[in-house]
Amino acid sequence: MAVRTFTMPESGHASITSPQPPLSDASSSLLYNTEHKPANPHERQNGITFEGQDKLPKLPIPDLESTCKNYLEALKPLQTKWEQNDTAAAVQEFLRDEGPELQSRLKKYASGKTSYIEQFWYDSYLNFDNPVVLNLNPFFLLEDDPTPARNNQVTRAASLVVSALSFVRAIRKEELPPDKVRGRLLCMYQYSRLFGTARVPTPNGCHIAQDPQARHIVVLCKGQFYWFDVLDDASDLIMTEKDLALNLQVIVDDAEETPIQEAAKGALGVLSTENRKIWAGVRDVLTRDPDSNNAECLSIVDSALFILCVDYTEPQTEAELCGNMLCGTSEVVRGVQIGTCTNRWYDKLQIIVCKNGSAGINFEHTGVDGHTVLRMASDVYTDTILRFAKSINGQAPSLWASTSPDPAKRDPESFGDVSTTPRKLEWDMYPELGTALRFAETRLADLIQQNEFQTLEFSAYGKNLITSMGFSPDAYIQMAFQAAYYGLYGRVENTYEPAMTKFFLHGRTEAIRSTTFESTSFVQSFWAELAAEIKIAALRKATVKHAALTKECAKALGQDRHLYALYCVWQRAVDDDGAEAASITGTSSDGCSSPADVGLNEDADLNAGSAHRDSKISNDRPLSKDIHLQQRIPAIFADPGWEKINSTILSTSNCGNPSLRQFGFGPTSGDGFGIGYIIKDDSISICASSKHRQTKRFVNALESYLLEVRKLLRVTQRKPTTSLTSRVREAEEPRFKHEQIKAKGRVIKGDSSKLGNSELDDKLDSDDDPLGGYGFFDAGMLLQALKASQKEEELPNEKAVNARRSVGKKLKLNDY
Repeated sequence: MAVRTFTMPESGHASITSPQPPLSDASSSLLYNTEHKPANPHERQNGITFEGQDKLPKLPIPDLESTCKNYLEALKPLQTKWEQNDTAAAVQEFLRDEGPELQSRLKKYASGKTSYIEQFWYDSYLNFDNPVVLNLNPFFLLEDDPTPARNNQVTRAASLVVSALSFVRAIRKEELPPDKVRGRLLCMYQYSRLFGTARVPTPNGCHIAQDPQARHIVVLCKGQFYWFDVLDDASDLIMTEKDLALNLQVIVDDAEETPIQEAAKGALGVLSTENRKIWAGVRDVLTRDPDSNNAECLSIVDSALFILCVDYTEPQTEAELCGNMLCGTSEVVRGVQIGTCTNRWYDKLQIIVCKNGSAGINFEHTGVDGHTVLRMASDVYTDTILRFAKSINGQAPSLWASTSPDPAKRDPESFGDVSTTPRKLEWDMYPELGTALRFAETRLADLIQQNEFQTLEFSAYGKNLITSMGFSPDAYIQMAFQAAYYGLYGRVENTYEPAMTKFFLHGRTEAIRSTTFESTSFVQSFWAELAAEIKIAALRKATVKHAALTKECAKALGQDRHLYALYCVWQRAVDDDGAEAASITGTSSDGCSSPADVGLNEDADLNAGSAHRDSKISNDRPLSKDIHLQQRIPAIFADPGWEKINSTILSTSNCGNPSLRQFGFGPTSGDGFGIGYIIKDDSISICASSKHRQTKRFVNALESYLLEVRKLLRVTQRKPTTSLTSRVREAEEPRFKHEQIKAKGRVIKGDSSKLGNSELDDKLDSDDDPLGGYGFFDAGMLLQALKASQKEEELPNEKAVNARRSVGKKLKLNDY
């Protein structure tokens, strides 16, 4: 069997692209060479993709006093007065004692680094031992192909692969235009680590391996592994879309020959969902026999550009689709797991295509954020449309600066040593592997059953209406999460949203702590018996505060990353010089405000999605008061406030554009929600997850709130004009006031904000009945009651409703 291997680090301290000696600090793993050059800088130096890297500023280390002030402000809405006093005392002690020394050490450490937080960031991910599925990996659900005939599974998969390979080629040839926000360049480093990478577990933590010359893909179908080459040595595509479709059809047909219950017994992808230390031990079993080809098979998988998962199921609802993209389905038949959860490899970037052509992306989050993968998803989706347009009109534009030579017209000798015929990987199934596989599957099935997902496709309004009312769309939706939660539980909780910091070299994210004094005042006002004007004024103050926080965090001036780096500096000092002292304090190197959060902000920055872990730092104060820094845990980290700020209940991330239907991730705590959302021009997409914490009820509360707050805005403001409507009607209003209605007819008023709304929205949003005599709770119940009765010919209270309305049919402009 023709295989290519790629160099694997011998330890967590080695870099796949540039071997380096062990670090002098206690870091258990180094992600990869952190120079800000592309993976193959020797191949091309005059491209545009990375040309702005040298112009980017380094991530600033915030002022210590400012960080502590921001920390106290973030905790204030979450603490009682007594807790606030205790935390303030701990912060003052920190500023007086260990803080300045740790700040000095951090600055010294950062002087020779690209970023002061980067290595700590990687370690926080790579030292995470729990399964990555549902804990770290986010997902994107793509919109369907706009050409229905191309939503056939094999056709859609081939089309997505061609576009993804064109994106790979653009990166490698440095022809991909750099990301910009409002004209400012963003760091492009993550793109060089997007493809050909794998998270590899070891007994001492994971490391990231990369083959920067990877040119093959791996296809998973019914848990069986196949591979073939797709690029030549120059990173040009060597197969047409028709060739790829043929390969994929051959693979699907071959996979069908093995009964699914039999194939499930060898579905080794399930092992990538295991606890990382267990998975490391199983990998040793896989590769220990020199006469076995398992090591070569594993190398083929690890070094692939990406994994294409071809599923045999057709999820029917959007929530089911989201669950399938995040963790797969669990279905046990006659004691054997046959769900799509066996058709995954979570240590790599995955493109997933269902039987009905629905497609999504699941990605390993250590080296890339949502903003980076979103650019890939957007370009891939756009390219599929433009290529179809080009098949109609040869003059249609292309997304790429250059394209690969037509494989159908190339000299066969020009392709070099390639293998384009699909090959099936055949693993040697030792008894130990079968046992490990069975236990991994049952644990994965448990994990899937412990989580639930619900989606909301809110079509009543979106970004256009929100901005026309003078609100920041992101801040507006953040207040919706807090108000809905408060409406259900009567309290505010710690809320997290990531803000992108890619304006800086190797920037990732900073944590926005969305629960503020202003947001708390708003949700309390919203639920009180107050005038609409008071409620909207409170909402406006809360959104202005949130927008200001977001801007500060985008400048890398938040408190979370800085404090986490200070904690890591202290922990390294303990590991280097005071292992005994560390045992006295009872601290753990696993805890803290780690950056393993879900993703980002800015248009998603999701952005990216993974999981914010709770703090595991002990709060026990040291028994010794030795003056050395290493002899005790600093007061700020021993205070309960540190654990509270790192225990996120509402973990949120805004990431997406019209190429996506949904985006999401698993809950980041046992009693919390994971909320991914996309704010589109005229709609809002939300995917919420939790460990069965009434997720459906929470989503319903969100929908009710969004409708209710629009009514309040209508009461307090003139109806807005969106960018899609003319203001010419406003010119008519003063004139009509002085005209005789009988002579020229009664004015028939329409409501442009209802464009695309359902009959249900019309009933709830009648201008004649803005509140309908219901409070917020009642409005939520009314909404569900109306939905349940939509199929009936008329509502039970239809006569009462009609009695309050004008005689005659009320016309709507959107009917024309």
